Amino acid sequence: MNILIIGGAGYIGSHVTRELLDNGYNCVVFDNLSSGLRENLFKEASFIHGDIHDYPSLVSAMKLGTMLPDSNSQFDALIHLAASKAAGESMLKPEKYSHNNIAGTINILNAACETGVRNIVFSSSAAVYGEPQYTPIDEKHPVIPENFYGFTKIEIERILGWYDKLKNIRYACLRYFNAAGYDVKGRITGLEQNPANLFPIIMETACGVRKEMSVFGNDYDTPDGTCIRDYIHVNDLASGHSMALDYITKNNKSITVNLGSGNGFSVNQVLEASGKIINKPIPAKITGRRSGDPAKLTASCALAFELLGWKAKHSDLETLIKTSWNAYKNK
Repeated sequence: MNILIIGGAGYIGSHVTRELLDNGYNCVVFDNLSSGLRENLFKEASFIHGDIHDYPSLVSAMKLGTMLPDSNSQFDALIHLAASKAAGESMLKPEKYSHNNIAGTINILNAACETGVRNIVFSSSAAVYGEPQYTPIDEKHPVIPENFYGFTKIEIERILGWYDKLKNIRYACLRYFNAAGYDVKGRITGLEQNPANLFPIIMETACGVRKEMSVFGNDYDTPDGTCIRDYIHVNDLASGHSMALDYITKNNKSITVNLGSGNGFSVNQVLEASGKIINKPIPAKITGRRSGDPAKLTASCALAFELLGWKAKHSDLETLIKTSWNAYKNK
């Protein structure tokens, strides 16, 4: 199969690309390198430097045949990983998230319609759920996002539902919980640029890039007062993309599933475990809460297992920390 991976030079995108290449797919990466890195590209995958807001460039990329092994073929599917993703920033810059996430996705969908690409795997988010009414959260949980980032993701899911009905585009919406870790085989070395997530911030602090890190609130209704999140190893996320792609192309049916570990760790737990594994203290200070941060998010992934046969294999806390530290200390 021929797959266009939009955002394939980024942190998650590079791991997804590696997984698909390992599974025998022909891959082309489309990325504007605003946050992705050339060192995250693989020689087995062709690369197009382009932007999702440049509609002619998108259409041209989707029509591309000469970069594929069969010059008469077209793309069988695309993976959409191009979005702004910092929940806190989204509350300050909603215009940026409207433009990049919603308008950018509409461009992708319209280009897919124009060029005949009929299968899309979309990186959604657990941020669509908002404050949990119960945990673990399954796909039937109400979607009431508490930050604008989550709002953009659920709006895109709804738009995909209409394109399914009206344009016969099949999709897999993968509601990620918190992506963390690095390739367990050490094949991906490009580090996240200006990260806003816990694990890379801990690693930057451990490396001395930051003098200290902030813990946003310690008065939540959790055992130690800090937020609890479900951290999913990026290799597990990547395998979920491959399985979801296989499902929608074989069954001609759209799906929406959670991808998480099913376990929850607090910020303080991750900090303490990281200090022990790295063998140095992680300087941290308590600051005020961030707007839009729920106290606890953990996933039920029973549907992903039922439909795809998927489950997390690398998402224990030790593997998450060790693979992250291996990537950072080697830099």
